[in-house]
Amino acid sequence: MYSLRSVDVLSCAKIMGAVHGCISLIFIPFFLLFGFASLIFGHDSNPFSGIAGIVLAVVLAIVLPFFYAAMGFLLGALGAWIYNFAARHLGGVQFEVVAPVAGLPPAPSVS
Repeated sequence: MYSLRSVDVLSCAKIMGAVHGCISLIFIPFFLLFGFASLIFGHDSNPFSGIAGIVLAVVLAIVLPFFYAAMGFLLGALGAWIYNFAARHLGGVQFEVVAPVAGLPPAPSVS
């Protein structure tokens, strides 16, 4: 049985930032769709309210991926730091490594 005793905080933070930044890209079409919907279906007497919806949608589509990436970075670093603290006092996550089955190519090594 092996035990994961420590996680590199910076590498975990970078990966989590990249993952959350990419996940946020899924939401961009919805922001733009709702912005254009507010222009098309807005029944307000003020014609600029629909344009404000599009401007807000475009600003969110540009800003939110960076915000999500930054929050993923910070929370990834915090999570790794908390894991290292807990693993130091309680022991790390235990896992078992199994040898590859004959006839299958070996799994790529992690470096």
